[in-house]
Amino acid sequence: MFYDQAKIYVKGGDGGAGAVAFRREKYVPEGGPSGGDGGRGGNVVFMGDEGLRTLVDFRYKRHYKGDRGEHGQSKNMSGRGGADIVLRIPVGTVVFDDGTGETIADITEHGQRVVVAAGGRGGRGNARFMSNTNKAPTIAENGEPGVERWLRLELKLLADVGLVGFPNVGKSTIISKVSAAKPKIADYHFTTLVPNLGVVDIEDGESFVMADIPGLIEGAHTGAGLGHEFLRHTERTRLILHVLDISGSEERDPLEDLRIIQDELSLYSPALAERPVIIVANKIDIPGAEEHLQRLKNEVGDRHEIFAVSAATGEGLETLIYHIAQVLPDIPAPKIVSLPAEHRVTKAETGKRFEIRKEEGLFIIEGAEIEKHVKMTFFDQEDSIYRFQNILKVMGVDDALREEGIKEGDQVEIAGVRFDWV
Repeated sequence: MFYDQAKIYVKGGDGGAGAVAFRREKYVPEGGPSGGDGGRGGNVVFMGDEGLRTLVDFRYKRHYKGDRGEHGQSKNMSGRGGADIVLRIPVGTVVFDDGTGETIADITEHGQRVVVAAGGRGGRGNARFMSNTNKAPTIAENGEPGVERWLRLELKLLADVGLVGFPNVGKSTIISKVSAAKPKIADYHFTTLVPNLGVVDIEDGESFVMADIPGLIEGAHTGAGLGHEFLRHTERTRLILHVLDISGSEERDPLEDLRIIQDELSLYSPALAERPVIIVANKIDIPGAEEHLQRLKNEVGDRHEIFAVSAATGEGLETLIYHIAQVLPDIPAPKIVSLPAEHRVTKAETGKRFEIRKEEGLFIIEGAEIEKHVKMTFFDQEDSIYRFQNILKVMGVDDALREEGIKEGDQVEIAGVRFDWV
Protein backbone atom coordinates (compact mmCIF):
# COMPACT_ATOMS: atom_id res chain seq x y z
CA MET A 1 0.00 0.00 0.00
CA PHE A 2 1.24 3.49 -0.87
CA TYR A 3 1.18 5.88 2.08
CA ASP A 4 1.84 9.56 1.39
CA GLN A 5 0.89 11.06 4.78
CA ALA A 6 1.92 10.28 8.34
CA LYS A 7 1.89 11.88 11.78
CA ILE A 8 4.67 11.02 14.23
CA TYR A 9 6.05 12.13 17.60
CA VAL A 10 9.77 12.92 17.92
CA LYS A 11 11.82 13.89 20.94
CA GLY A 12 15.49 14.73 21.19
CA GLY A 13 17.40 13.01 23.97
CA ASP A 14 17.69 14.80 27.30
CA GLY A 15 21.10 16.07 28.29
CA GLY A 16 22.98 14.25 31.03
CA ALA A 17 23.21 15.77 34.51
CA GLY A 18 26.30 17.59 35.73
CA ALA A 19 28.18 16.11 38.67
CA VAL A 20 28.97 17.53 42.10
CA ALA A 21 32.40 16.28 43.10
CA PHE A 22 35.61 17.53 44.73
CA ARG A 23 39.20 16.67 44.11
CA ARG A 24 40.35 14.14 46.68
CA GLU A 25 44.09 13.59 46.51
CA LYS A 26 46.73 12.94 49.10
CA TYR A 27 48.75 16.03 50.06
CA VAL A 28 46.33 18.26 48.12
CA PRO A 29 44.06 19.85 50.74
CA GLU A 30 40.99 21.69 49.50
CA GLY A 31 41.47 20.44 45.96
CA GLY A 32 38.46 22.27 44.66
CA PRO A 33 35.40 21.23 42.64
CA SER A 34 35.89 18.59 39.94
CA GLY A 35 32.38 17.67 38.80
CA GLY A 36 32.18 17.12 35.04
CA ASP A 37 29.44 18.21 32.64
CA GLY A 38 26.70 15.94 31.37
CA GLY A 39 26.72 14.76 27.75
CA ARG A 40 24.44 16.24 25.10
CA GLY A 41 21.29 14.33 24.19
CA GLY A 42 21.01 12.67 20.79
CA ASN A 43 19.18 14.40 17.92
CA VAL A 44 16.36 12.99 15.83
CA VAL A 45 17.52 13.35 12.22
CA PHE A 46 15.65 12.85 8.93
CA MET A 47 17.69 11.70 5.94
CA GLY A 48 16.44 11.60 2.37
CA ASP A 49 16.53 8.17 0.69
CA GLU A 50 15.72 7.96 -3.01
CA GLY A 51 15.15 4.22 -2.63
CA LEU A 52 12.00 4.78 -0.55
CA ARG A 53 8.67 5.58 -2.21
CA THR A 54 6.23 5.52 0.68
CA LEU A 55 5.77 6.59 4.31
CA VAL A 56 4.38 3.21 5.29
CA ASP A 57 7.05 2.62 7.99
CA PHE A 58 5.67 5.54 9.99
CA ARG A 59 2.20 3.99 10.10
CA TYR A 60 3.39 1.20 12.39
CA LYS A 61 5.83 3.08 14.62
CA ARG A 62 4.94 6.65 15.54
CA HIS A 63 7.23 7.54 18.47
CA TYR A 64 10.96 8.21 18.10
CA LYS A 65 13.34 9.41 20.83
CA GLY A 66 17.03 10.25 20.80
CA ASP A 67 19.35 8.70 23.40
CA ARG A 68 19.98 10.54 26.66
CA GLY A 69 23.44 11.95 27.32
CA GLU A 70 25.49 10.32 30.05
CA HIS A 71 25.89 12.06 33.40
CA GLY A 72 29.08 13.90 34.29
CA GLN A 73 31.60 12.26 36.60
CA SER A 74 34.26 13.24 39.06
CA LYS A 75 37.78 14.29 38.01
CA ASN A 76 36.21 16.75 35.54
CA MET A 77 35.11 13.93 33.26
CA SER A 78 32.22 14.89 31.00
CA GLY A 79 29.52 12.38 30.11
CA ARG A 80 29.33 10.88 26.65
CA GLY A 81 26.79 12.40 24.25
CA GLY A 82 23.71 10.42 23.30
CA ALA A 83 23.59 8.77 19.88
CA ASP A 84 21.53 10.43 17.16
CA ILE A 85 18.60 8.49 15.74
CA VAL A 86 18.54 8.74 11.93
CA LEU A 87 15.22 8.11 10.18
CA ARG A 88 15.25 7.51 6.43
CA ILE A 89 12.37 9.12 4.57
CA PRO A 90 11.50 9.29 0.86
CA VAL A 91 12.92 12.11 -1.23
CA GLY A 92 10.05 14.53 -1.86
CA THR A 93 8.76 14.57 1.73
CA VAL A 94 7.74 17.87 3.31
CA VAL A 95 7.90 18.00 7.13
CA PHE A 96 5.50 20.24 9.08
CA ASP A 97 5.20 21.03 12.79
CA ASP A 98 1.72 19.65 13.46
CA GLY A 99 1.06 22.18 16.23
CA THR A 100 2.08 25.40 14.46
CA GLY A 101 1.85 24.39 10.80
CA GLU A 102 5.42 25.66 10.23
CA THR A 103 7.41 24.02 7.45
CA ILE A 104 10.42 22.45 9.15
CA ALA A 105 12.09 20.71 6.21
CA ASP A 106 11.70 19.87 2.55
CA ILE A 107 13.65 16.74 1.69
CA THR A 108 14.53 17.05 -2.00
CA GLU A 109 17.90 15.29 -2.31
CA HIS A 110 19.26 11.85 -1.57
CA GLY A 111 21.37 11.96 1.60
CA GLN A 112 20.00 15.33 2.73
CA ARG A 113 19.97 15.46 6.54
CA VAL A 114 17.76 17.67 8.72
CA VAL A 115 17.60 17.76 12.53
CA VAL A 116 13.90 17.77 13.43
CA ALA A 117 14.26 17.40 17.22
CA ALA A 118 17.49 18.61 18.79
CA GLY A 119 18.87 16.90 21.86
CA GLY A 120 19.22 18.94 25.07
CA ARG A 121 22.59 20.23 26.20
CA GLY A 122 24.28 18.55 29.12
CA GLY A 123 23.99 20.07 32.58
CA ARG A 124 27.03 21.84 33.97
CA GLY A 125 29.03 20.24 36.77
CA ASN A 126 30.00 22.13 39.93
CA ALA A 127 33.47 22.91 38.53
CA ARG A 128 31.71 25.38 36.23
CA PHE A 129 30.27 27.36 39.13
CA MET A 130 33.50 28.11 41.03
CA SER A 131 34.11 31.82 41.48
CA ASN A 132 36.15 34.18 43.64
CA THR A 133 33.28 34.32 46.13
CA ASN A 134 32.42 30.61 46.06
CA LYS A 135 35.47 28.35 45.98
CA ALA A 136 33.56 25.15 46.76
CA PRO A 137 30.19 25.28 45.00
CA THR A 138 27.74 22.43 45.45
CA ILE A 139 25.69 23.55 42.46
CA ALA A 140 25.15 21.40 39.38
CA GLU A 141 22.49 21.26 36.68
CA ASN A 142 20.24 18.58 35.35
CA GLY A 143 20.45 18.08 31.62
CA GLU A 144 18.32 20.26 29.34
CA PRO A 145 15.23 18.43 28.02
CA GLY A 146 15.32 17.57 24.33
CA VAL A 147 12.97 19.23 21.85
CA GLU A 148 9.72 17.33 21.45
CA ARG A 149 6.98 17.85 18.88
CA TRP A 150 4.42 16.13 16.70
CA LEU A 151 5.29 16.20 13.02
CA ARG A 152 3.12 15.85 9.94
CA LEU A 153 4.81 14.27 6.93
CA GLU A 154 3.52 14.75 3.39
CA LEU A 155 5.10 12.99 0.44
CA LYS A 156 4.97 14.85 -2.87
CA LEU A 157 6.22 12.64 -5.66
CA LEU A 158 9.33 13.85 -7.45
CA ALA A 159 8.53 12.95 -11.05
CA ASP A 160 9.52 14.53 -14.35
CA VAL A 161 6.15 13.93 -15.98
CA GLY A 162 2.71 13.76 -14.34
CA LEU A 163 -0.34 12.22 -16.02
CA VAL A 164 -3.58 13.95 -15.01
CA GLY A 165 -7.15 13.54 -16.14
CA PHE A 166 -10.55 12.22 -15.17
CA PRO A 167 -10.93 8.63 -13.95
CA ASN A 168 -10.85 5.86 -16.53
CA VAL A 169 -9.30 7.89 -19.37
CA GLY A 170 -6.36 5.48 -19.73
CA LYS A 171 -3.56 6.94 -17.61
CA SER A 172 -2.72 3.64 -15.94
CA THR A 173 -2.69 1.84 -19.27
CA ILE A 174 -0.32 4.42 -20.75
CA ILE A 175 2.18 4.17 -17.89
CA SER A 176 2.04 0.37 -17.99
CA LYS A 177 2.87 0.39 -21.72
CA VAL A 178 5.77 2.86 -21.62
CA SER A 179 7.46 1.81 -18.37
CA ALA A 180 8.04 -1.16 -16.11
CA ALA A 181 5.25 -0.07 -13.75
CA LYS A 182 2.42 -2.58 -13.48
CA PRO A 183 -0.56 -0.73 -12.01
CA LYS A 184 -3.87 -2.43 -11.34
CA ILE A 185 -6.15 -1.78 -14.33
CA ALA A 186 -9.87 -2.50 -14.68
CA ASP A 187 -12.86 -1.02 -16.44
CA TYR A 188 -14.38 0.96 -13.61
CA HIS A 189 -13.92 4.40 -12.07
CA PHE A 190 -11.18 5.12 -9.55
CA THR A 191 -9.25 1.93 -10.20
CA THR A 192 -6.15 3.93 -9.25
CA LEU A 193 -6.40 5.12 -5.65
CA VAL A 194 -2.68 5.76 -5.17
CA PRO A 195 -0.05 7.31 -7.47
CA ASN A 196 2.04 4.97 -9.61
CA LEU A 197 5.64 5.73 -10.57
CA GLY A 198 7.34 4.36 -13.66
CA VAL A 199 10.78 4.90 -15.17
CA VAL A 200 10.63 5.34 -18.94
CA ASP A 201 13.89 4.20 -20.59
CA ILE A 202 14.93 5.73 -23.90
CA GLU A 203 17.81 4.69 -26.14
CA ASP A 204 21.34 5.88 -25.31
CA GLY A 205 20.72 5.40 -21.59
CA GLU A 206 18.34 8.34 -21.23
CA SER A 207 15.31 8.00 -18.97
CA PHE A 208 12.71 10.00 -17.07
CA VAL A 209 10.24 9.33 -14.26
CA MET A 210 6.51 9.36 -15.03
CA ALA A 211 3.81 9.52 -12.35
CA ASP A 212 0.24 8.37 -12.88
CA ILE A 213 -1.70 10.84 -10.70
CA PRO A 214 -5.05 9.27 -9.69
CA GLY A 215 -8.19 10.57 -11.38
CA LEU A 216 -9.36 14.06 -10.48
CA ILE A 217 -12.95 15.25 -10.28
CA GLU A 218 -14.63 18.62 -10.42
CA GLY A 219 -14.14 20.46 -7.12
CA ALA A 220 -10.86 18.67 -6.36
CA HIS A 221 -9.13 21.95 -5.40
CA THR A 222 -11.56 22.27 -2.46
CA GLY A 223 -10.70 18.74 -1.31
CA ALA A 224 -13.68 17.05 -2.99
CA GLY A 225 -13.15 13.33 -3.36
CA LEU A 226 -9.46 12.84 -2.68
CA GLY A 227 -8.62 16.15 -4.35
CA HIS A 228 -5.87 17.46 -2.09
CA GLU A 229 -4.43 13.96 -1.71
CA PHE A 230 -3.88 13.82 -5.47
CA LEU A 231 -3.30 17.43 -6.49
CA ARG A 232 -0.22 17.98 -4.35
CA HIS A 233 1.63 15.33 -6.35
CA THR A 234 1.41 17.54 -9.45
CA GLU A 235 3.37 20.34 -7.73
CA ARG A 236 6.76 18.66 -8.24
CA THR A 237 6.28 17.55 -11.88
CA ARG A 238 8.12 19.43 -14.62
CA LEU A 239 5.70 18.52 -17.41
CA ILE A 240 1.99 17.73 -17.22
CA LEU A 241 0.40 15.25 -19.62
CA HIS A 242 -3.32 15.94 -19.76
CA VAL A 243 -4.94 12.67 -20.81
CA LEU A 244 -8.37 12.88 -22.45
CA ASP A 245 -10.79 10.16 -23.55
CA ILE A 246 -11.09 11.56 -27.05
CA SER A 247 -13.67 8.94 -28.02
CA GLY A 248 -16.25 10.18 -25.50
CA SER A 249 -16.86 6.54 -24.57
CA GLU A 250 -17.78 7.51 -21.00
CA GLU A 251 -20.47 9.85 -22.39
CA ARG A 252 -18.32 12.82 -21.43
CA ASP A 253 -17.28 15.73 -23.63
CA PRO A 254 -13.43 15.74 -23.93
CA LEU A 255 -13.37 19.53 -24.32
CA GLU A 256 -15.38 20.01 -21.13
CA ASP A 257 -13.05 17.58 -19.31
CA LEU A 258 -10.06 19.62 -20.48
CA ARG A 259 -11.56 22.86 -19.16
CA ILE A 260 -12.51 21.38 -15.78
CA ILE A 261 -9.12 19.81 -15.07
CA GLN A 262 -7.23 22.94 -16.14
CA ASP A 263 -9.42 25.00 -13.82
CA GLU A 264 -8.84 22.59 -10.93
CA LEU A 265 -5.05 22.77 -11.36
CA SER A 266 -4.98 26.58 -11.52
CA LEU A 267 -7.37 26.99 -8.56
CA TYR A 268 -5.27 24.64 -6.42
CA SER A 269 -2.01 26.37 -7.30
CA PRO A 270 -1.58 29.29 -9.75
CA ALA A 271 1.95 28.04 -10.41
CA LEU A 272 0.50 24.85 -11.90
CA ALA A 273 -1.32 26.91 -14.54
CA GLU A 274 2.10 28.03 -15.83
CA ARG A 275 3.50 24.48 -16.03
CA PRO A 276 4.14 23.13 -19.58
CA VAL A 277 1.26 20.91 -20.78
CA ILE A 278 0.97 18.30 -23.52
CA ILE A 279 -2.52 17.03 -24.35
CA VAL A 280 -2.77 13.29 -24.95
CA ALA A 281 -5.90 12.35 -26.90
CA ASN A 282 -6.30 8.71 -25.91
CA LYS A 283 -8.57 5.98 -27.36
CA ILE A 284 -8.13 7.25 -30.90
CA ASP A 285 -8.86 3.69 -32.14
CA ILE A 286 -12.52 3.91 -31.08
CA PRO A 287 -15.06 4.98 -33.75
CA GLY A 288 -16.11 8.61 -33.44
CA ALA A 289 -12.77 9.73 -31.92
CA GLU A 290 -11.65 11.58 -35.06
CA GLU A 291 -14.59 13.99 -34.83
CA HIS A 292 -13.78 14.91 -31.21
CA LEU A 293 -10.07 15.20 -32.08
CA GLN A 294 -10.80 17.79 -34.76
CA ARG A 295 -12.97 19.77 -32.30
CA LEU A 296 -10.13 19.64 -29.79
CA LYS A 297 -7.59 20.94 -32.32
CA ASN A 298 -9.90 23.79 -33.28
CA GLU A 299 -10.43 24.70 -29.63
CA VAL A 300 -6.82 24.47 -28.42
CA GLY A 301 -5.14 25.94 -31.49
CA ASP A 302 -1.43 26.59 -30.88
CA ARG A 303 -1.61 26.82 -27.07
CA HIS A 304 -0.68 23.18 -26.49
CA GLU A 305 0.69 20.30 -28.51
CA ILE A 306 -1.75 17.44 -29.06
CA PHE A 307 -0.76 13.79 -29.52
CA ALA A 308 -3.39 11.26 -30.64
CA VAL A 309 -2.64 7.82 -29.14
CA SER A 310 -4.22 4.51 -28.34
CA ALA A 311 -2.96 3.08 -25.06
CA ALA A 312 -4.72 -0.19 -25.83
CA THR A 313 -2.95 -0.81 -29.17
CA GLY A 314 0.20 1.26 -28.55
CA GLU A 315 -0.47 3.56 -31.50
CA GLY A 316 1.29 6.92 -31.17
CA LEU A 317 2.95 6.15 -27.80
CA GLU A 318 6.49 5.90 -29.17
CA THR A 319 6.20 9.29 -30.88
CA LEU A 320 4.86 10.81 -27.64
CA ILE A 321 7.66 9.36 -25.50
CA TYR A 322 10.45 10.56 -27.81
CA HIS A 323 8.92 14.03 -27.91
CA ILE A 324 8.81 14.15 -24.10
CA ALA A 325 12.47 13.09 -23.93
CA GLN A 326 13.33 15.86 -26.38
CA VAL A 327 11.58 18.72 -24.53
CA LEU A 328 12.29 17.72 -20.89
CA PRO A 329 15.92 18.95 -20.78
CA ASP A 330 14.71 22.47 -21.59
CA ILE A 331 12.10 22.52 -18.80
CA PRO A 332 13.52 23.66 -15.41
CA ALA A 333 12.59 21.80 -12.27
CA PRO A 334 9.86 23.51 -10.19
CA LYS A 335 11.23 25.86 -7.56
CA ILE A 336 11.00 24.68 -3.97
CA VAL A 337 9.11 27.31 -1.99
CA SER A 338 10.31 26.45 1.51
CA LEU A 339 13.69 27.81 2.63
CA PRO A 340 16.61 25.42 3.14
CA ALA A 341 17.60 24.99 6.78
CA GLU A 342 20.79 27.06 6.50
CA HIS A 343 18.82 30.08 5.25
CA ARG A 344 15.84 29.76 7.55
CA VAL A 345 14.99 33.02 9.34
CA THR A 346 14.70 32.88 13.11
CA LYS A 347 12.59 35.59 14.72
CA ALA A 348 13.27 36.86 18.23
CA GLU A 349 10.42 36.18 20.62
CA THR A 350 8.98 39.44 21.87
CA GLY A 351 6.07 38.02 23.86
CA LYS A 352 5.83 37.32 27.58
CA ARG A 353 8.49 35.10 29.12
CA PHE A 354 5.87 33.49 31.38
CA GLU A 355 2.19 33.65 32.26
CA ILE A 356 0.43 33.25 35.61
CA ARG A 357 -3.05 31.84 36.17
CA LYS A 358 -4.83 31.25 39.50
CA GLU A 359 -6.82 28.23 40.68
CA GLU A 360 -8.15 28.48 44.31
CA GLY A 361 -4.97 29.43 46.17
CA LEU A 362 -2.73 27.81 43.55
CA PHE A 363 -0.66 30.04 41.24
CA ILE A 364 0.35 28.17 38.08
CA ILE A 365 3.26 29.66 36.13
CA GLU A 366 3.68 28.60 32.50
CA GLY A 367 6.40 29.36 29.98
CA ALA A 368 9.03 27.37 28.11
CA GLU A 369 12.00 29.24 29.62
CA ILE A 370 10.94 28.99 33.26
CA GLU A 371 9.84 25.36 32.87
CA LYS A 372 13.28 24.51 31.48
CA HIS A 373 14.95 26.05 34.56
CA VAL A 374 12.78 23.89 36.83
CA LYS A 375 13.73 20.73 34.98
CA MET A 376 17.44 21.60 35.11
CA THR A 377 17.56 22.40 38.86
CA PHE A 378 18.62 19.93 41.57
CA PHE A 379 16.19 20.77 44.40
CA ASP A 380 18.00 18.53 46.89
CA GLN A 381 20.97 20.92 46.90
CA GLU A 382 20.62 24.13 48.89
CA ASP A 383 22.93 26.16 46.62
CA SER A 384 20.92 25.08 43.58
CA ILE A 385 17.69 26.25 45.24
CA TYR A 386 19.21 29.68 46.00
CA ARG A 387 20.35 29.94 42.36
CA PHE A 388 16.86 29.03 41.15
CA GLN A 389 15.32 31.68 43.39
CA ASN A 390 17.67 34.29 41.94
CA ILE A 391 16.65 33.25 38.41
CA LEU A 392 12.98 33.80 39.33
CA LYS A 393 13.78 37.26 40.68
CA VAL A 394 15.73 38.26 37.57
CA MET A 395 12.90 37.05 35.33
CA GLY A 396 10.42 39.15 37.34
CA VAL A 397 8.42 36.22 38.66
CA ASP A 398 8.47 37.42 42.28
CA ASP A 399 7.11 40.86 41.41
CA ALA A 400 4.48 39.38 39.10
CA LEU A 401 3.21 37.05 41.83
CA ARG A 402 2.90 39.94 44.30
CA GLU A 403 0.91 41.90 41.74
CA GLU A 404 -1.41 38.90 41.40
CA GLY A 405 -2.05 39.04 45.19
CA ILE A 406 -0.11 36.02 46.39
CA LYS A 407 -0.10 35.53 50.21
CA GLU A 408 1.97 33.64 52.74
CA GLY A 409 1.14 29.94 52.52
CA ASP A 410 -0.15 29.98 48.94
CA GLN A 411 1.31 27.42 46.58
CA VAL A 412 3.08 28.00 43.29
CA GLU A 413 3.28 25.32 40.59
CA ILE A 414 5.82 25.31 37.73
CA ALA A 415 6.18 22.35 35.36
CA GLY A 416 4.36 20.07 37.79
CA VAL A 417 6.54 21.01 40.78
CA ARG A 418 4.84 22.79 43.71
CA PHE A 419 6.45 25.33 46.07
CA ASP A 420 5.16 27.06 49.18
CA TRP A 421 5.29 30.83 48.98
CA VAL A 422 7.25 32.27 51.91
